[in-house]
Amino acid sequence: MVRRLTGRLIIATHNRGKLWEMQALLKPYGIEAVSAGELGLPEPEETGATFIANAELKARVAAQAARLPALADDSGLCVDALDGAPGLHSARWAELAPGGARDFAAAIERVERALRETGAAPPYRAHFVSALALAWPDGTTQVFEGKVHGTLVFPPRGTKGFGYDPIFLPDGLSRTFGEMMMDEKQAIPPDGSPALSHRARGFQVFARACL
Repeated sequence: MVRRLTGRLIIATHNRGKLWEMQALLKPYGIEAVSAGELGLPEPEETGATFIANAELKARVAAQAARLPALADDSGLCVDALDGAPGLHSARWAELAPGGARDFAAAIERVERALRETGAAPPYRAHFVSALALAWPDGTTQVFEGKVHGTLVFPPRGTKGFGYDPIFLPDGLSRTFGEMMMDEKQAIPPDGSPALSHRARGFQVFARACL
């Protein structure tokens, strides 16, 4: 059964980049979004075997703790020549920097090094996945998914976005996600055609069902 969302929503993340993107996507719908990090909610260990399983886990923990609906994203970069890695471990490939923040410059170097070690030649095919899960305090969940395909470029290009954005070049475009402003990357086309980013594509499916 489809359940429509109104009022306040927990974004089940402690990642500022993800929070900013989700708040921007939700703004036209009048949804008040606050992060699990801002509320001091626990950050569960991601033990799922799929992106959807991890998203559901995070959303359920936040919804039960706050007694409010919670939306969680689990996303990652999957590189064909690396058998889908870093995939579910995309964040873990980023070493912790002083202060606890993830160092994605180190993660990007690790991806490039791993590709060299395989002997693979460019173009390096890859895709981003975003699984979204909406959980309600009663335990009900709804799940949605978005993907975007492209190639990896080295050296990284652009300082916008976050994570692996500077090395991801979407198919049909000449700029990496790291060279795009968030408003452009996250824009929802009014004609219903797919958005540019994986998270915005997943959001399109979520919005049609729940908003």
